[in-house]
Amino acid sequence: MTDLADFTGLKALVTGGASGLGRATADLLAARGAEVAVLDLDVSTVEKPLRGYTADVTDDATVRTAVAAAVADLGGLDVLVNNAGIGAQGTVADNDDAEWHRVLDVNVVGMVRVARAALPALRESGRAAIVNTCSIAATAGLPQRALYSASKGAVYSLTLAMAADHIREGIRVNCVNPGTADTPWVGRLLDRADDPAAERAALEARQPTGRLVSADEVAGAVAYLASPLSGATTGTALAVDGGMQGLRLRPEGQ
Repeated sequence: MTDLADFTGLKALVTGGASGLGRATADLLAARGAEVAVLDLDVSTVEKPLRGYTADVTDDATVRTAVAAAVADLGGLDVLVNNAGIGAQGTVADNDDAEWHRVLDVNVVGMVRVARAALPALRESGRAAIVNTCSIAATAGLPQRALYSASKGAVYSLTLAMAADHIREGIRVNCVNPGTADTPWVGRLLDRADDPAAERAALEARQPTGRLVSADEVAGAVAYLASPLSGATTGTALAVDGGMQGLRLRPEGQ
């Protein structure tokens, strides 16, 4: 996958790491020399060299147990990738209170629970990094994504606050902001659309590159932010969105 070995000797933990963006990230960190533990609801597909630990990020007890086990088995912790999350569709009128609480509990408070449990080990590292999976939805107004956008906006602000809180403890905190990525979750959304092919074409067209972001591209951005080679980078949101946030292209032919 890569000849770069910048994570050699480092210990990493990836939440939501059994599939999608999390799995691509876990595999890349391992390929670049890290010992990697994966936290997920179902780790049955996790294979060596990765280590799998079952945890529900909405349950503080299972988070603390899994993080403690992973840190003990790894022999420490240098990198935390807070990737576990869920999606939501609709305007503010389309989801009830229970759904708002459920999504925020996973996407925001879930990150808090994992980071809180991991902080003692990260403090001991002296060269630690946390990378939170945020989204283009945090910085651009997307239709039919009110709840999801609110949760990712919170992740963006949380990232900045954590970066300020922990910089003097030797912990860098950044986030990656993917555009629409070609993941199993997006695939399930497309399958439920009235016209999946048309919906995919619309998602691809709104990104200036004309295609969805790949999981490997997001993993590469996460690895950049987590790498010791990026020791001066903290409090940063790295867009991996095919130019969606920053570019304003004219229609073709104009």
